[in-house]
Amino acid sequence: MGIRDVAIKCFRDEAQAILDLIPQLDENFDRAVELILACKGKVIVTGVGKSGHIGAKMAATMSSTGTPAFFINPLDVFHGDLGVMTPQDVVIAISNSGQTDELLRFIPYLTEQKIPLIGISGNAESLLAQYATCHLTARVAREACPLNLAPTSSTTATLAMGDALACALMEERHFKAKDFAQFHPGGSLGKRLLTTARNIMRTEDLPVISPDMVLGEAILHVSKGKLGLCIAVRDGKVAGLITDGDVRRAMEKMHDKFFNIPVSEVMTQHPKVVSPDTKVDAIQQMMISQKVHTVLVVDDENHLLGVVDHFGCML
Repeated sequence: MGIRDVAIKCFRDEAQAILDLIPQLDENFDRAVELILACKGKVIVTGVGKSGHIGAKMAATMSSTGTPAFFINPLDVFHGDLGVMTPQDVVIAISNSGQTDELLRFIPYLTEQKIPLIGISGNAESLLAQYATCHLTARVAREACPLNLAPTSSTTATLAMGDALACALMEERHFKAKDFAQFHPGGSLGKRLLTTARNIMRTEDLPVISPDMVLGEAILHVSKGKLGLCIAVRDGKVAGLITDGDVRRAMEKMHDKFFNIPVSEVMTQHPKVVSPDTKVDAIQQMMISQKVHTVLVVDDENHLLGVVDHFGCML
């Protein structure tokens, strides 16, 4: 078997392991989601070895999607960290065999303290499954490893089960993109969803003209403004907008009369405007839906504050 053939087989084996989880889903999954939603404390995820690595990722995903969670190594539990678990919490314990001694040893403490335990293993008959408040089975037919030894398909299946929990919790919590951005303020999504028009609008040297100005003069201001437009302002308030496209169409239509026609006759009288607190993501959506490249930023009385163009939204 060639090198790429091995890779392809691995992909197929692990993909199948995930698909095989579907018939294993039962009311225990619903119960697990309910337990986490009702949790007034935190979700504590634990596991040994490769299961621990999967658990750490599971906790990180939950934390970033609205469910406070963190990972703890079960070996640390027996050296003072057992005190972090309270009756307000929910514990998720991961073990492929369901027989991992380090996990089983603190189950009596959870039972005594009435701390809900969600077990995830590949063995529905294991001790972990028997003592858990609810148990999610993530059984795989075989590992993708050629020797059927190294945790491969089993860890992928467990990871997918954790993602399924996180997705279900997001749905139940009505978790939105703006919520996600609050947990990821440094990423591009966070910047788009948290940055406002006030932060990116151009405020200096704006190409402002009177709506009574003739097109012969206005065309010079459009060129100098470097935005491809001019904003018509009357009595300090936005009266309209004229773009280089408007100028070209007027020139083609009016010919010799073009230079003496007032801007008010060809300008867009109701240009797209936003408030200074409008999020950049919303501005981008407006530009796409309205097929415009620029929006004006105005206050409650329609006074011009600035201009946001397509390039300013490219965070």
